[in-house]
Amino acid sequence: MQIKSAATLAAAALFILAPLAQASEKTEKPAAKSAAAKPAASKAASSKAVKSTKTVKAAKPVAKNKPEVSASRANLKSAAVNAAAGISAAEAALTPAELAIAERVQVGKIPCELGASVTLTADPKNPGYFDMQGKNFSYRMFPVTTSTGAIRLEDQKAGAVWLQLGNKSMLMNQKQGIRLADECTSPAQLEVAQNLKLHPPASLLDASPVTGK
Repeated sequence: MQIKSAATLAAAALFILAPLAQASEKTEKPAAKSAAAKPAASKAASSKAVKSTKTVKAAKPVAKNKPEVSASRANLKSAAVNAAAGISAAEAALTPAELAIAERVQVGKIPCELGASVTLTADPKNPGYFDMQGKNFSYRMFPVTTSTGAIRLEDQKAGAVWLQLGNKSMLMNQKQGIRLADECTSPAQLEVAQNLKLHPPASLLDASPVTGK
């Protein structure tokens, strides 16, 4: 009788515990599903994050504006250079009086004292400008008006001055305070110098005194 009662109790226990086991399995399955869903959600979030970083990286090429900025700077620089060139051209423009002086400048290879020589060449593209060359020097000359009427050419940057008189010319460097060439005579100046030797001008001391009555 005791054996039967024990078997009966075991059967009853199984009958009671079976629904509880099924219920626990049902409750564990959604938990497993939710646990499995978490990695999927995290993967989706990470993929979204990667996409967002890619879009941010793709949006970075704002550097494309750099060529435009550099181009604008280049345009400004070229405009400034052109403006400076216009100003220098305006400053270098010769007056009618200076152009008239330039027409009287004697050009060519002009011999000077001590075996030196100076070559003066007019610039055909820039009327009034001259290129002067000699031993160890080269100047860019232009006419300057004077109160004495002498023909004067200058290279203001180098400090060179060329004075052309009726019978001779000379080259000086004002910055160095030296005379580079002297007694330079063109054929026309040589003729004037010879005429002065043959017919020297009358001196004021040689003039006969005025006698009163």
